[in-house]
Amino acid sequence: MSELQPQSYVDAEGRRLFVPVRIAVLTVSDTRTLADDKSGNTLVERLTDAGHVLAARDIVPDDIEAIRRRVLAWVDDPGIDVVLSTGGTGVTGRDVTPEAFEGIYEKAIAGFGELFRMLSYQKIGTSTIQSRATAGVTRGTYLFALPGSPGACRDAWDMILKDQLDYRHKPCNFVELFPRLREHERRKPS
Repeated sequence: MSELQPQSYVDAEGRRLFVPVRIAVLTVSDTRTLADDKSGNTLVERLTDAGHVLAARDIVPDDIEAIRRRVLAWVDDPGIDVVLSTGGTGVTGRDVTPEAFEGIYEKAIAGFGELFRMLSYQKIGTSTIQSRATAGVTRGTYLFALPGSPGACRDAWDMILKDQLDYRHKPCNFVELFPRLREHERRKPS
């Protein structure tokens, strides 16, 4: 996606066209399998219904190094633009997804977690404070760590990601930024 040229996704009248994004879904859990992964299934259903491409899917245990290995392998895959994870964002001793993600961010997207908790507050009240949902960018790939409940995944997709991963969304969206996410790598040393 880093080769996205915005002018090539505009029709003759100047309207933006839909751009399918290639998304990997990672479930972080010591107990889930693909057969009973309701949160992962929720994300897959939402992103494919929106017209995006499920580029990969996996389940890894609640282990910082296992999470980082999977995420970084996907970051290095030119067929993946975005990684959505579900699970491991709480405050228990086994919840380590934020630490795994934040340790590899080049740039954090602080507003994602803030907005997610604000929207979540409207549904679950102060319980939202237990969520450590986070997002960032690593080597041109967007990374989003969501809570492990299907409801939280629905809320994150429906109220934030659906629009931000749609090139047609105005006034701005994450898709239009793909060509610029790695521009720091092209700078000449001074």
